[in-house]
Formats: sequence, structure tokens, C-alpha cells
Amino acid sequence: MSDLLRAPAEIKYAEELDWLESVDDGPKPFSWRLSPKMVRLFILGSERSDGLDREIPQKWYGDRSFVERSIVTLASDRGLLLIGDPGTGKSWLAELLSAAISRNSTLVVQGTAGTTEDHIKYSWNVSMVISKGQSRESMIPSPIMTAMETGAIGRFEELTRSTSDVQDALISILSEKYISVPEMDSDNIVFAKPGFSVIATANSRDRGVNDLSSALKRRFNFVRIPVVTNKKSEAEIVRFRTEELLRRHQIELDVPPTLLDVLLQSFADLRASSAAAGSDDEKLESALSSAEQIGVLEDAILHSNFFGARELTARTLASSLVGSLARREPEDLAILNKYLHGIVEPRSKEEGGSWPEFLEGGRDAIATLS
Repeated sequence: MSDLLRAPAEIKYAEELDWLESVDDGPKPFSWRLSPKMVRLFILGSERSDGLDREIPQKWYGDRSFVERSIVTLASDRGLLLIGDPGTGKSWLAELLSAAISRNSTLVVQGTAGTTEDHIKYSWNVSMVISKGQSRESMIPSPIMTAMETGAIGRFEELTRSTSDVQDALISILSEKYISVPEMDSDNIVFAKPGFSVIATANSRDRGVNDLSSALKRRFNFVRIPVVTNKKSEAEIVRFRTEELLRRHQIELDVPPTLLDVLLQSFADLRASSAAAGSDDEKLESALSSAEQIGVLEDAILHSNFFGARELTARTLASSLVGSLARREPEDLAILNKYLHGIVEPRSKEEGGSWPEFLEGGRDAIATLS
């Protein structure tokens, strides 16, 4: 695993999954590797009441009902659609579910404007077709077809970014549970094995790009993942991801709790400002999600490690926040400048602590970008 830039969940947590499988005596739907209770435990972590001989760490932070509804949907062989703002952990939850259920989270189709039916059905090895003709041997199955043949979970990322033709092809797969191959005279139908299902994700901000048809919506159970706004939950998410980052880069650097509080409070303030804004021009383009908080902190940690005194400071944190969130000029810079002057400046005078240095670092970053 050490030679992989980013190991999929089934490799990263292979030892843990092996152990859970060895002690799992619950009923398993279809070809599932773990029972529904163990899938939930793998994702949300263990508690004392579970009576296990070892602790299983929490990997996804959010309402447990979202995880339970997702598991129940997949056990019913219906498609699962995880929908929410960018950075709310939809893809991570989909990966964890696939890893726990199928021990394979890599059967993924990425939805884009260029995604075609071939990407969710099959294509052909042209050289083999020329030499041997069209056959199962010369066919290149899509990740979705591979999931069907093996009774596994197939994933479709950013479903609403794909065109209506692709979405219509997915309707047939979800309804009929087979793919016909008219180019071949025999052995020309690929049937789905028990355990096959599809987890799709969709960005709630993509409405109007390629809206889902009512027919496709009926094939999915929807689970809406909200932006995490609870400070305790956010702190746990950011801390979990930051510890992973430090281990991956082998960085020995402390993140002071006071600076984590500054980061969380800043995002809470900016969300409140966006909620009160009268138009889109008065809102940051960023979704201000937990993932973006992690990105800001990651940027600050790496900058401190490579170019600083190997100590995270409020100045570096503020510079990373401005650099990460200022995507439009001059709109986002004006919003951030207003935030610094209207909220951070009074707070730095009243509370002191890390806020004065944070204010100074933010002003310098805005001046550099302006």
C-alpha cells in the first residue's frame, strides 16, 4: 500500500475488513462480504455495546440514518443516489459502502459531458475484432458491466453531468438487470448476478446541467447528504483527515486546537454571511464544505512544513483560506475583505488570541491577490 498514491478503501482497510469478515455471523444479502450491521460498523465505527475485541475507527462522519438507509437500499437491489453539495462526503461514503459490501470500490464511471453509452456498457478491442471477430473475448466490459457479471457494486460519479442518452441507457440496466450485445449472434446477453447494484452521486448545485428524468429517478432511492454544520462533527472530520495527511506525508507538525477553532469559526461565519446574502454576487462561489476546510488546512500545513518554520501559524492559515476561497475576482476578494473588516477585526480586538494574526495574514493575502 505504501507505493500507492491513494489506496482504495478495500486496500487501505484490508486487515480491518478481513477481521470483520472473520467475526461476522450475521445474515448477508446476496453475495455481500459483510452483513448490513457490519457494513454500518465499518463505516461509522464501533461502540462498547458492539462487544468486539478490537476498536473499529469511524471513517465517515454524518447522521447514521443516512448510512443505514443507504445500506437498506443496496440490500433491496435498488439503485442508490447520494445527492448533496460538493465536499459533503458523497463519493467517500460510496467508496466505503462498495469496499465493505464487495471488497471492490474501483468499478467507477465518471460522469462528464463526454461520457458515452460505451462507458457504462461495453466497447471493443479493435485489433482483436479484426483478427478474430466480435466475441466475448474481444469485448471490453465497462465497470458497470463488470459489476453486473460479478454481483458487485458499480459506482457512477456525477450522474447529472452525463447526457440524457447515457442516463437512458442506465435506466435499462437498472430496470432489466441485463445488457444485450446485438453485435454477437450467440452468448449475446450479459445478466446481472445477485448483489449487483449501482451507487450514483449527484451534485445538488448541478441542477439544470442534465436533469434526471422521472423514469431514472424512479429507479433510485435518494439519500440527501447535507453540509455538516455541527462544530463538533466538523472538528472530528477535519482532525481525521488531517491526521491521515500528516501520516501520508510523514510530517511531524502539531495543529494547535486554537487554530482549528479559528478555521471552524471562520467557515461558520462565512456560511452565515452567504445565507444572509441577497444575490449570488454577494456569496462566495465555494460551497464552504468540510472538504474545503480540509483543503485549506492541508494547504497551510504543507506550506508551513516546506516553506515555514515547521509550525502552523494563524497567518499561514489565513493566507491559505483566502487563496483557496477566492475563486472569482473581484467578487470573492470583496466578500472576504468585508468579512475580515466586519467580523474578524472586531473579534480580534475583543478576544485576542490567534485572531489578530489571522486578520493580518488575511489582509496581506488579499492585498497580494488584488
